[in-house]
Order: sequence, then C-alpha cells, then structure tokens
Amino acid sequence: MVPLLLVLLLTLLLFGAGFALKALWWVGLFVLVVWLLGFVSRGTTAAGGRGRWYRW
Repeated sequence: MVPLLLVLLLTLLLFGAGFALKALWWVGLFVLVVWLLGFVSRGTTAAGGRGRWYRW
C-alpha cells in the first residue's frame, strides 16, 4: 500500500511541476512579446532622439 501511495504522490508532484513549468513558459513568452512591442514602439524625446519606454 505504501509504495502505491508513493507512486501516486510522485505522479501528482511531477504533474504539478510540469503544469507550473508550462505556465511559466507562457508567462515568459508574454513578457518577451510586451518587451519587444515596447522596444519597437517607443517614442521620441523633445531633442529628437529615441527615448526609453521604461522608467527604470
């Protein structure tokens, strides 16, 4: 009975880790797309140069 519970627990743990890693990949892809869009669509400054689109 104990080995069966350990296998079920390991399966549940690996499934949860796989789901979390897949979700993190989607979040990372979304952040990359937003960063690239901001980099491409940044405005110009009053002096005519390209300004930073972020504040830090």
